[in-house]
Amino acid sequence: MPGRQIFYGWWVTLAAFFTFGIAVGIPYYNMPFFYDYYENAFNWPRHSITLGFPIAAVLTLWVGPLMVPRFRPRNLIVVGTGCTFLAFLGFSRMTGSLAVYYGLWFVYTIGYVLSGPIPHQIIISHWFRRRRGMAMGIAYVGVGLIGAAFSWAVKPLAETYGFRGALLAMGILMFLAWPVALLVLRDRPSEMGLYPDGDPGPHADQSAAAHSFRYLLTRWDFWLLLTGSFCSIGAIGAINQHMKLVFKDAGFVSQSLLNSTWRTASTIILISSVVGRVGIGFLADKLPMKYVMTATYFVVAATIPMLLMVHPPDSPAPFAIIFGFAMGADYMLIPLMAARQFGVNSLARAMAVILPVNTIGQTWVPEAVSVLREHFGSYGVALNVVLGIALLGAIAIAILPRENSTSRE
Repeated sequence: MPGRQIFYGWWVTLAAFFTFGIAVGIPYYNMPFFYDYYENAFNWPRHSITLGFPIAAVLTLWVGPLMVPRFRPRNLIVVGTGCTFLAFLGFSRMTGSLAVYYGLWFVYTIGYVLSGPIPHQIIISHWFRRRRGMAMGIAYVGVGLIGAAFSWAVKPLAETYGFRGALLAMGILMFLAWPVALLVLRDRPSEMGLYPDGDPGPHADQSAAAHSFRYLLTRWDFWLLLTGSFCSIGAIGAINQHMKLVFKDAGFVSQSLLNSTWRTASTIILISSVVGRVGIGFLADKLPMKYVMTATYFVVAATIPMLLMVHPPDSPAPFAIIFGFAMGADYMLIPLMAARQFGVNSLARAMAVILPVNTIGQTWVPEAVSVLREHFGSYGVALNVVLGIALLGAIAIAILPRENSTSRE
């Protein structure tokens, strides 16, 4: 009797661990490290520094719906990381023009949409059904671990080679994703004559027709998921983008001390996010996802007051541990819930809308924080507004129906 064919899905998960970590973990979580360098080198106000990503998010809303459903996910990863390299090459050579800075954010954001969460979520969701939460959690671990590794390295890189050298190094690292995406990743198990989870036959959901954009936009549960994720991702974005500047205002004024405090917090956040992703991924396979997601969103809200309590000589570790755990779970639960609610074959279309809208949240909420901080002279009022937004997101998920019977997998 012929031997059973080895299930390739876990190799795909390992490959996604690396490509996802390179494409998102390195650039997205480490770009805010350079904001105070821009402030000092170019004399830009803070709201101008944080405005680049929000403008780019609006101008690239078309990228997801237009391109993601039409191209193979692993090809999107290659093109997207190439765009990210070009953006960081440009960042490393800026001379002080805000127009150039905003243009480079546009290039980066295209790269983020194409090579970031969407293609990796689609690939994992096609390879797994019963163990989708665990597999997605492992893939997202790459974002935390690889992002944390560069967070640890960025301080000595910037202090040895200058902030321009560190930015260039970030861009060059994008090319490490190319051989893994092209040679190891596979978009669907059917490419290798396999089925999700290594099962002997197909699942019914594999043959289900993908829902149209129009169908999704007429469903109130889609709008609840969109609203809840927008609010929570916006709150997380505000913390990520402003954390170093909050520390600076709190009294960490020496550049070396500020860099060290940010590095400690960022590294702990990203490592803690690993625990959140694996743990919540396991729970999402075992418990009603709605309750897991609601609890996670309330934890995100609870970390906002904790950030404001960090002052010298306090360690940011307690805040960073809790925030990292919740952040890691938060991002990962959105595609899992979308696949559960609308079916895996509709995931590309659902996330092609959800991710750009969430990107608006994770960029414009931080920009609103910049404006409020400049108006009131401190972060107190601004982050309390963010707290309200985060609570609204948790409530939206709390009233989301557990699962639609017509979309049950």
